[in-house]
Amino acid sequence: MSAPSNPVVYFEIPVSDIGRAKAFYTSVFNFHFQEEQIDGYEMALFPFYSQASGISGALAKGEVYKATKEGVLVYFHTENIEETLGLAVINGGQVLYPVTDNGIGLVAEFEDTEGNRIALFQGLTKQ
Repeated sequence: MSAPSNPVVYFEIPVSDIGRAKAFYTSVFNFHFQEEQIDGYEMALFPFYSQASGISGALAKGEVYKATKEGVLVYFHTENIEETLGLAVINGGQVLYPVTDNGIGLVAEFEDTEGNRIALFQGLTKQ
């Protein structure tokens, strides 16, 4: 029997304009993408570091991908949630949920340029 692992291993964020979406996520998070065609769909893969914790995913364009604010919510880690949320707004996003302390860390949500609801998480520093 193999060791237990975290259940989520990959995600895809639906986009209608992959160039616009890549520009948005690069401006907000300084991500660099690797472009791929997977199963006939246009993908822009988020960075993945095999020795780091967490998962990675892609921006995905195709007829089966529909942006929504009502679906699954992906949380991106940030070291400065106020700055990251500000960059999201400056680059065409809209605040959906302001920075809030949930007792575990700071969280916020924004709508990206494609119409997806995206969340941010900043862990609390221990004093």
